[in-house]
Amino acid sequence: MVAFVVALLALCIATGTIVLVSRRRPPGTFLTWGEAMAAAAFVFFTMFLAYGIVPHQWLAWADNELNWRADKILYGPGDIVAKLPFTVTYQVLRDLVAAGLYVVFLSGMVVLWSMCQARGKTKPAELPVSSYGRPLVKKA
Repeated sequence: MVAFVVALLALCIATGTIVLVSRRRPPGTFLTWGEAMAAAAFVFFTMFLAYGIVPHQWLAWADNELNWRADKILYGPGDIVAKLPFTVTYQVLRDLVAAGLYVVFLSGMVVLWSMCQARGKTKPAELPVSSYGRPLVKKA
């Protein structure tokens, strides 16, 4: 459990660092070769944490300490899962959580990309509207 929590904490710190740097850096600023290599290595490390280490540590924790095996059947609260026409084991639940981690990390990566690409862009000025929703613009 400690390894999973530490890996998740390291991923949160790395992601927070990416967000802070992307907000501070003005758009259009040129990178030096060294800055580009350092940024690429840091992003690779963050993706390695997200797609390699964190899911692996989850699977290791679920297999070893939680003991979620294929022979351990999930019944759920009030035996609600036992009434299903198929058997759900703890190993299936473990794999669903691991797949969910990948979906969350991929979604977060897309959000981070869109935040970095949209930085510095201003929203167009909104025209005042009447109570009927029509724009209040004087024609010259």
